[in-house]
Amino acid sequence: MKQYAPACERNRQPILEVLAPLLKETATVLEIGSGTGQHAAWFSEHMPHLAWQPSDQPGTVASIEAWRERSGAVNLRKPLEIDLLNKKTWPQESCGALVCINTVHIVSWQGVKALFDLAEKVLETGGVLYLYGPFRYANRPLEPSNEQFDQWLKQRDPQSGIRDFEAVDALARAAGLDLEGDVPMPANNRSLWWRKSA
Repeated sequence: MKQYAPACERNRQPILEVLAPLLKETATVLEIGSGTGQHAAWFSEHMPHLAWQPSDQPGTVASIEAWRERSGAVNLRKPLEIDLLNKKTWPQESCGALVCINTVHIVSWQGVKALFDLAEKVLETGGVLYLYGPFRYANRPLEPSNEQFDQWLKQRDPQSGIRDFEAVDALARAAGLDLEGDVPMPANNRSLWWRKSA
């Protein structure tokens, strides 16, 4: 049941280089949209001070569990089944950081809104919400590779697509989160993170 995504192998180290200093004072991380589970295994191994909580849609966590068993990392928790559009599945436990990689362009806009509602609910004061993926900015054209990717996403599912940074940042501010970082990453992706204000 262990699945493999080549993109995870390519981007895990650049993401780790951003996350490691960002999360050095953090104790618990909730990852939304853990996918195959490769990132959870890699990050928990390389940041052993963190309790890393992976999650994905109900019925899709078998690969995450397989990667967890293979990794043997004691700080990697059993995956949770979380549906962003069903608050009954949301965890009650608070966390110091919420990490979401290559997910906001896959889920519907309602799902993106729900992600920020979840962050507002579970993030501790001073906690970080980190997003990784492609974004569209009002002050510059979308990269040609991302324009093609956006078209492919929308053909596959009209509710998905590369999100406008300004719209996402507005959701963050409404949830009591302040933008702290926006860093270019390989393959025209971005690392974005917000911190929950007091």
